[in-house]
Amino acid sequence: MAGIDLQETLGRILPPDGGAMEAARRRWDALAKPLGGLGALEDAVTRFAGASWDVSARPDKRAVTVFCADNGVVAQGVTQTGSEVTAVVTENLTRGATSVCKMAKLARADVIPVDIGVARAVSGPGLRQCKVAWGTQDMTQGPAMTREQARAALEVGIALAFELKEAGYRLLATGEMGIGNTTTGSAVASVLLGRPPAEMTGRGAGLSSEGLARKVRAVETAIARNRPDPGDALDTLAKVGGLDIAGMAGVFLGGAAAHLPVLVDGFISSVAALAAKRLCPAAAGYFLGSHVSKEPAARLVLEACGAGPLIAAGMHLGEGTGAVAAMPLLDMAFAVYDGMPTFAETQIEAYTPQA
Repeated sequence: MAGIDLQETLGRILPPDGGAMEAARRRWDALAKPLGGLGALEDAVTRFAGASWDVSARPDKRAVTVFCADNGVVAQGVTQTGSEVTAVVTENLTRGATSVCKMAKLARADVIPVDIGVARAVSGPGLRQCKVAWGTQDMTQGPAMTREQARAALEVGIALAFELKEAGYRLLATGEMGIGNTTTGSAVASVLLGRPPAEMTGRGAGLSSEGLARKVRAVETAIARNRPDPGDALDTLAKVGGLDIAGMAGVFLGGAAAHLPVLVDGFISSVAALAAKRLCPAAAGYFLGSHVSKEPAARLVLEACGAGPLIAAGMHLGEGTGAVAAMPLLDMAFAVYDGMPTFAETQIEAYTPQA
């Protein structure tokens, strides 16, 4: 993207504001309720304060960015549907006709679809036209994309995060749409975590056992053929990743540089967050966990990102649905945080930490 440089962005990222986080913790501990009684919701509000660098910031204006791209590995029979579905759902996103659109309306979140690599021309109101390539190559035959393409996709995400921060957004969520992207997600996770592909690969949108075996073989073949460097997240994204994963990783990095908290969605989104963390460890302080998906490696990847989930509902739909589902929980947490009286105000003796 013009004017956006990956290395410059990485150099701007600082750890979250410790002072804002400490102030938020003190506020929680002063409220007339059991210490830590809201568990992960209290942690999420505290992380939000630190990531915003402002204890008074609230997620009043929020959006889910949905990166849409095709994956050449679909040619290996790793999905139940064909690549043509990516384009159909991308255009449905622009019409408010997908799952995340219906959920986002209730959660008061704007849906921002991004064509970063759909294999055919797509259009619709509000669609961001940021196509880096017409889908990726089949990673079992060679690299999914060039290093330059992976970098460009990262910079698309960074630029979008900067733009949305300037437009007044205070919370982003990451989503994706791309047939075959649980396969690329499994490959990236396997490389970055040094775990066997069979452990990191699930049934995605509903594969049979035979289909799952093909999917595992495809991931194994791609890693063996391309030999991605686990110490170089950009190399891993380029060789066995996807344009949607790289774009989301860019949002995580851009959010961190702009002091804008970003909700991690499901397995694929968490793989993008992991790649962002490997590119800049300090960026992880700006991640907010939403849910743990049904994919077998989902919890492992989330833990590696340092973003614990708020929801465990067995979801595995994508599009950012899990992240959007967590937004009303954040609203409830802030309602308590802002509106509940303190121990001093109610003349109740404060709780003290017990061993």
